[in-house]
Amino acid sequence: MKIAAGIFAVVLVLLGFNSMYVVNEGESALVLQFGRIVRNGDQPGLHFKLPLLQQVVHLDSRILTLDAQPERYFTSEKKSVNVDFYVKWRIADNATYYRATGGNELQAVQRLTPIVKDALRHEFNARTLQELISGGRKDITASVRKQTDAIARKNLGIAVVDVRIKRIDLPDEVSESVYKRMRAERLQLANELRSTGQQLAETIQADADKQGQIIRADADRDAAKIRGEGDAQAAAIYAQAYGQDPEFFAFYRSLQAYKKAFADGKGVLILKPDSEFLRYFSNPAPARH
Repeated sequence: MKIAAGIFAVVLVLLGFNSMYVVNEGESALVLQFGRIVRNGDQPGLHFKLPLLQQVVHLDSRILTLDAQPERYFTSEKKSVNVDFYVKWRIADNATYYRATGGNELQAVQRLTPIVKDALRHEFNARTLQELISGGRKDITASVRKQTDAIARKNLGIAVVDVRIKRIDLPDEVSESVYKRMRAERLQLANELRSTGQQLAETIQADADKQGQIIRADADRDAAKIRGEGDAQAAAIYAQAYGQDPEFFAFYRSLQAYKKAFADGKGVLILKPDSEFLRYFSNPAPARH
C-alpha cells in the first residue's frame, strides 16, 4: 500500500512538472493538442498546460535576419548586375507561421527568400542601369518591402520589416562602359561650367568697363565745368582789377611774365633797352592816376 502511494505521489509530481512551462524573453508560444493549436501567443512568464495531452512550441519573437547569397538580375536593357541584399523579418502571426513552416526558422527562410528575389527581379527588370547607378536603391527596397510584406503575411505569417541592398556589382565589361559614360558626362558638365563661367566673367568685365567709362566721362565733365567756372571767376577778378587800376594790373602781369621767364635761372633774353617788356626795370614805379 505504501509503495502504491509513493508511486502515485511521484506520478503526481511528474504530472505537475509536465503541466508547467516557461516562455522566455524574446519568445512567444503555441500550445498544441493532438496537432491542433488550442492556445496562441503566450507571452514571457510561467504558464500551464494539460500534461501528456498538450505540447508547447516556442517561437522567436525577435526581429530576425535573412542574409541571402548574391543574386544576378537583368536591367530593362538586358544588362546583368549582381545584387547582394538582406532582409529583416519577424513572426507576425504565430498560427499561420506554424502551419506554413512547422515552427522551423530554416524552412521559413527558405520560403521567404524566393518571394524577396522575385520582387527584386521585377524591380530591376523595370529600371535602366543608369537609374540604378544614379541612386534608385531606396525606391527599389521600399517597393520590394511593400510587395513581400503583403505576400509573406498572408502565406507565412511573417512581417517583412526591412529590405536592404548591400551592394550592386557590375560585370567588368559593363563597369568599363559605365565608367566611360560617366567620365564623358563629367567632362561635358565641366566644360559647360567653364564656358558659363567665362561668359559671366566677360559680362562682368564689360559692365565694369562701361561703368568706368561713364564715371570717367562724368568726372571729366565735372572737372571741365569746375575749370570753366574757375577761369570765369579768375577772368572776372582780373577784369575787375584791371578796371580799378589798369596800370597796377599791367605791372602785376609783367611780374608774372618775369617770374615765368626766369624761373629756371638759365633763361637768356635778348631785348632792346627800350623794349616794352623791360619798361618796369627802367621805371619800376607805376604811374598813379
